[in-house]
Amino acid sequence: MVAFMGELNEELAASGELLDAQGFGPPSEARFVTGAPGREPAVTDRPYADTEVVAAGYWLLECSGLDRVTEIAARITRCPVPAGSPEYPVVIRPVGEAPSA
Repeated sequence: MVAFMGELNEELAASGELLDAQGFGPPSEARFVTGAPGREPAVTDRPYADTEVVAAGYWLLECSGLDRVTEIAARITRCPVPAGSPEYPVVIRPVGEAPSA
């Protein structure tokens, strides 16, 4: 897995498409903070303990378009994993732009 991801990152960096890539720490170190104006925030440790899908990390890419990003995501799904591992989706989301004033 590490070799696959390293090779992919090197290729994306060489093509100029890779802006950043990071893996997240384990869900056991996560905190979930909720609140609303006028209320004290509520802090919960390990909010993802009961979920089946956890974000493991991200790539921030600058690509020619959605087709290219989809091609990269499809390649990521072919990363070798241990036998019996669940299949997780690769989620594509654009980075939003600030509204004009």
